[in-house]
Amino acid sequence: MKDTPLELPEVGWMGSARLTAGLDRHQRLDLAAHTRAHQPLHQLDREGLLALADAVALPGRGGAGFPFARKARAALVAADRTGAPPVIVVNGAEGEPASAKDKMLLTRVPHLVLDGACLAAAAFGAEEIVIGVTAGSPGEISVPAAVAERELPCQARTLCLPERFVSGESGALIRGVNGLPVVPAPLKSRAADGGTGGVRRRPTLLSNAETWAQLAVAARLGPDAYASVGTVTEAGTILLTVNRPDAGPLVVEVPAGVRLGSVLDACGLRPGAGVLVGGYHGAWLPSADAVEAPLSRAGLTDRGGTLGAGAIVALPDSTCPLGEVAQVAAWLAAESAGQCGPCKRGLPAAAEALALLAAGAAEPSVLEEARSALGAAQGGGACSHPDGTARFVLTALDVFAEDVDAHLAGPGCGRPVRGVLPLPRANGARLEVDWSRCAGHGLCAVLAPGLVRLGPHGYPTSTAIPVASWQEHGARRAVNQCPALALRLRHGG
Repeated sequence: MKDTPLELPEVGWMGSARLTAGLDRHQRLDLAAHTRAHQPLHQLDREGLLALADAVALPGRGGAGFPFARKARAALVAADRTGAPPVIVVNGAEGEPASAKDKMLLTRVPHLVLDGACLAAAAFGAEEIVIGVTAGSPGEISVPAAVAERELPCQARTLCLPERFVSGESGALIRGVNGLPVVPAPLKSRAADGGTGGVRRRPTLLSNAETWAQLAVAARLGPDAYASVGTVTEAGTILLTVNRPDAGPLVVEVPAGVRLGSVLDACGLRPGAGVLVGGYHGAWLPSADAVEAPLSRAGLTDRGGTLGAGAIVALPDSTCPLGEVAQVAAWLAAESAGQCGPCKRGLPAAAEALALLAAGAAEPSVLEEARSALGAAQGGGACSHPDGTARFVLTALDVFAEDVDAHLAGPGCGRPVRGVLPLPRANGARLEVDWSRCAGHGLCAVLAPGLVRLGPHGYPTSTAIPVASWQEHGARRAVNQCPALALRLRHGG
């Protein structure tokens, strides 16, 4: 494993380094270093590039795993039908706190990502390349510098997006490119078809930063050499972000199909109480299952998991699992766009129930209410945020069932919440209740029904409630009209 100074994550690899080639010698590969680390890239025509993507069965690496070739063909069919050249979009807006792989790629090996995007732009006659990065991230500087160093087949620009979980959703990113608020579109539409779902209504080929980098690697190696590592059905390598307590994230390149236990061992970690695979839209695995789980999409699915964006957290035995999950659930609820019922009602209700459960103050009915709210949220949202959040929480309740019982039976498991599951520094608003003033009028729950939950005696069930941006109006009404002046809205940490 190789150390990296500054604010960048450490990078390592198991087996041969492909995406991480050259990072044993350089913090960042400028064009000259990139050219030395990687063999020349030969251009492919339209059919050649599609055939390559088919041959290696390249899936999207942003979470959903949708086949790249199918997405590209759909965009090309729309381009041929409308006569409008396609737009290439690189999704590097990594709003997932447990993931750092795209940040690493765009910061340390930006030319490898641009290679893949330029390869497709030239083959498909694209009108423009747009690279979406998180505002304030190192990629905001690294990507424009890389673009300025090289010749491009078409114009290219970098778009800075707000640091929010939903900013990386494909529809939200495209809305941002089109100058609209960066939230998922209320009505689903395919970017590849153009129209309201595309950039400037053009057919749009959008893929994750790692997908574009993998395409460049496959083009250099050819399908046979590319498939020399990995599994029969999932060729090549994958990037993982392994989160370590009391240390920064470690981005590791591994062959697809390697055992998760081997990766944890190489990173000096134990499976602990359970392992989260796929990040905060992923799933929890029991320790025994996690150790033997193969790191492939099919292998994890067979065990009830999901590879997602490749983020991994092994939860130590020294922290309270329910407290950790409750903190993330509250953050996920506040990060939603608040455009549909599951996000406006289901996620906040489930987060509040988890907070009660973690505090050892919940009745068994609260647990069932949380399960019901999350079950109803699945499949009913405008985007995948409710589904992913529900999977994260529901699998946690199953894997940590003994802890759930302990919290329902008394004050809890007795372990502190160490904050092992990474979250950004709290900069949002919180609604705070002053118990010395609160008289249990219940008006706050009427004015902010999706925010304030009342207990059996008519008092709010929590003294500090995260407030999403779309909830601030209701929160301010509750503060201004509280008869006892028991509420205040606090911003920042």
